[in-house]
Amino acid sequence: MEGAPAGGDDVSPATAISRWSFRVSQRYQHLLDKSTPHMLNRWVAFLFVASVYVLRVYLIQGFYIVSYGLGIYILNLLIGFLSPQVDPEIQDLSEGPSLPTRGSDEFRPFVRRLPEFKFWYSITKAFCIAFVMTFFSAFDVPVFWPILLFYWLSLFILTMRRQITHMIKYKYVPFSLGKQRYDGKRASPTESSSLPTD
Repeated sequence: MEGAPAGGDDVSPATAISRWSFRVSQRYQHLLDKSTPHMLNRWVAFLFVASVYVLRVYLIQGFYIVSYGLGIYILNLLIGFLSPQVDPEIQDLSEGPSLPTRGSDEFRPFVRRLPEFKFWYSITKAFCIAFVMTFFSAFDVPVFWPILLFYWLSLFILTMRRQITHMIKYKYVPFSLGKQRYDGKRASPTESSSLPTD
């Protein structure tokens, strides 16, 4: 064909944009994957983002409804983070492994409904979105903020009380300090005295 480029270099703008967005999303996912093992650094970055948001809301004295919505979303994420992946109340015994409820049960590690990385990612993204919303006056709805704060605290207390009751009832702790390490010390004299002698 006459006039057609030899190498197929004729790329439509839509194709170029989709390629560019694919490259950007690939690079973004690569950065997220690299940040996964650096838990302390990720949470420090989150504290910085949250501090910037809180400082902005404090300085402009507005956007309390955005902060309230953010607080409700954070509460929802926190419940997912503290809850087991399979709720023992609704799980049928034939469905597979569950949390151990007796001392004689086999040990099973706690698996969260919302893993730590997804919790961090969702909460950080929520603060970033809320920060961007503070630049649009349409979201600055005039409200009496002490009522919102009181209502949110009431929701938090009731929800956490229910969650703690659930944790006590099914005897699980959603936090661990990592893999248990053994230092290889010798057995104590009381343990060695219980061993049979030749």
